[in-house]
Parts: sequence; C-alpha cells; structure tokens
Amino acid sequence: MHSIFNWSGGKDSALCLHHVLQQNRYTVDALLTTLSGATRRITMHGVRQELLEQQAQRIGIPLQQLMLPEDASMSAYNDLMEKTMRSLKGQGITHAIFGDINLEDLRQYREHQLEEVGIEAVFPLWGRPTHELVREFIALGFKAVVVCVNARLLDESFAGRLLDERFLEDLPAGIDPAGENGEFHTFVFDGPLFKAPVLYSLGEKVLRRYGVPADPDDNCFAKEDKPAYDTGFWFCDMLPA
Repeated sequence: MHSIFNWSGGKDSALCLHHVLQQNRYTVDALLTTLSGATRRITMHGVRQELLEQQAQRIGIPLQQLMLPEDASMSAYNDLMEKTMRSLKGQGITHAIFGDINLEDLRQYREHQLEEVGIEAVFPLWGRPTHELVREFIALGFKAVVVCVNARLLDESFAGRLLDERFLEDLPAGIDPAGENGEFHTFVFDGPLFKAPVLYSLGEKVLRRYGVPADPDDNCFAKEDKPAYDTGFWFCDMLPA
C-alpha cells in the first residue's frame, strides 16, 4: 500500500516513521511537510527549510514541501491540502500516515478531510501513553533539539535543549512529557532512521506572539476580541553547520 507520511521533523514523526518502516506494511513514497512560504520554515516548529531538506536526505525518503501563503486562513489551508491530496491520490497514494497520539478532534479532522478525496488516514502511535513513547524515542537512540516552547508553560531555558532524560526530569508538573498538548516542539537530527546526523549550531532565541499584543498597554484589541490564552512561543533558531 502506497502512502504519504505527514512529516513535521519532530520526535513523534520520527518514532512513527521508525515503526512504519519496521512493520513493512506501507510503502512510504514521500514525506510531506508544510512550510511558511514567507519564511521558508516549518510551520509551528520554525525550523529552516535547509535543515528539513538535510533531514530528509539523511533518512533517504523523498521530501514533498507544501508552501503556505502568509497569513493563510483555515479555509485556504484546507483548499491547498485538498488539491495536494487529490494530486497524490492520482499518483497512486492510498494512505496518509500521521504521528498523532491522542488528540481526538485533530484525528477526526484529518479523517474527514482525507475521506473527501478517498485517502485513508493511519495513526500508528494512537492511544499509546506519551511517557512511554518519549522514553522509547530516547532509548532507540534518537536525538532531538527542543526548538519551540509555549511561553505560558515553559520558560526560555527549555528552548534549545536536547530532548533527554534530564530535560524530562526538569519539566514542571502538569507538562506532558511528549509535549502532546503543544507545550514544546522538536527537531530530530540523528537516530536509527538516519544515515548520518544533521549538523547544526544553535542560534538566537526569539519570543513570538500570535494575536496577543507584546505590550500589555497596547490597546489594538477590543476587550471582547482579545484571546483569553497566551499565544507566545520561545523559538530557538537552528543554523545549518
């Protein structure tokens, strides 16, 4: 069965792909990654396109990059994904594989969107305890950098760290060890999938806010329009070596 693997470049994707290749049930024809067309970085993770391409080369699976327009609406995103998936369906792709673990609404959304184009969604890691998955990831020899953290839940010192046992020990109470609730995101640079590690150096850390004014006195939002949640994220840039 021919499949497209939805690749974020992070730990869940890497562990999921490892299992899929070990099971040998699906042929993974390509990795599909969504990037910002304006910044040429992986959406949400903020990782540079060049590092993503090196990652795919080290793994040895073709990479298909989907560029999102700046400030794309959800409707525009859905239209672009539908067009892409219909094209892949025409090329013989029957399944789309995801590394999602337990976010039911996200799973239902993916299944519904793919059902419209006749592709089946597959979730190999679904329902497994996140603490088991992250420790399996480490035990298998995968290596990852924490590239983005939710500033409301984790301070900037967590950005740029290796995802290892020390990192897990330092997480505050209530933080999912796999970052399944969006607490943090990672970039995998080495492990059993890789022919050679992706070489990098760490760059600056930047706090970015999405929709919430950085200045608390900034009155650009009407009170009823201002989000009730903190959408600030610390990003640690990774530079190709």
